Amino acid sequence: MLHIEGLRKAYGDVVALRGVDLDVAPGEIVSLLGPNGAGKTTLVSIVAGLRRTDAGIVEVDGIDARERSVEVRRRIGLAPQDLGIYPVVSVRRNLLLFGRLVGLGQRELRSRIEEVAEALGITGLLDRQGGTLSGGQKRRLHTAIALLNRPPLLLLDEATTGADVETRAQILELVRGLAADGSAVLYSTHYLQEVEDLSASVVLLDEGRVIARGGVKELIAAHADPVVELTFDGEVPPVAASGGATVEGRRLRLATTDPASTLTAVLPQLPPGSLDSVEIVRPSLEAVYLALTGRRYQEADQEAEHVSPS
Repeated sequence: MLHIEGLRKAYGDVVALRGVDLDVAPGEIVSLLGPNGAGKTTLVSIVAGLRRTDAGIVEVDGIDARERSVEVRRRIGLAPQDLGIYPVVSVRRNLLLFGRLVGLGQRELRSRIEEVAEALGITGLLDRQGGTLSGGQKRRLHTAIALLNRPPLLLLDEATTGADVETRAQILELVRGLAADGSAVLYSTHYLQEVEDLSASVVLLDEGRVIARGGVKELIAAHADPVVELTFDGEVPPVAASGGATVEGRRLRLATTDPASTLTAVLPQLPPGSLDSVEIVRPSLEAVYLALTGRRYQEADQEAEHVSPS
C-alpha cells in the first residue's frame, strides 16, 4: 500500500531524511520509531503531500504521490502531531466539515460520524463545542477526523502526544482494529512502550536514516544484550572489565549476558565514593537503540530539542 524508496529531504543545512526505504502492506502496522528530530514528521508529511521531496519515490497503492497527489489523498487518512480541529464549532460540525472535504455523501457521512464517534468514545460529545473539550477529548476528535473516509492507508504522527491514559489505550486499540480490517497503518511515535504494546513491525529511524527494521522480538534477539551502566561523580576510573565496555562522559557501559556477575566483579575495583549510580538496561527496544547508536534513547530526545525541523 505504501512504497518509499531513496527518500531525501533537507532544510537548508539540516538533513532530515537520508535515503529512506520503507514499505507498508495492507493489514500491517509499521511503527516508525525514533527520537524527536529523527525525521519521522518529515517522512509522514511527504507521504501526505504536505511537503515535497528533494529526491526519492513515494507511491500509495501504486500511485505516484508527487504526480497524482489528489488521487493519493483520497486513499489517506492523516492525523498529524499538531491538533487540527475548529474550536468554535461543535464536534459534530467538525466531523461534517472534514467528511465533506474528503468527498463523503451526506448519508454515508452521518453514518461514519456515528461509527467513529463510538469507536473513540466521543458520542456524548458530538454537540459540545470543540474548544471546550479536554486535551484527551480533542486528541480523540483529531483522530476521528482521519478515519472518516475508511482510509486504505492511515498515517498517525505522534497520535497520543498529550493524551491521557484512557485516550492512549483507545487509540492503540483502534489502530489494531483498523489493521485487522485491512488498512495499512504507519504509526509514528517516540514512545517505546507503545510500539511494544502494538506488537507492530518496527522501523527504527535515527538522524534521518533507517538503522533497523523488523519485529520487536526479532530486533531484541538480534541486537540487545543487557547493559550495565555505571555513572560516576567525575571521570570514569580504570576498570578491569571484559569486552563490550564503552565510556561516554561520566558513564561506563558494559554489555553482558549476566549483569549480576558483572557487577560483582567490577564494584570491588572502584575507588570508594566514585560511583554515583548503577542501572541495568534490560533487553528491550531501548537496549536495541543503545546497541545500534551508542546513545540512550532519552539522551537522543534531549539532544533533538535543539535541532530544527524533524
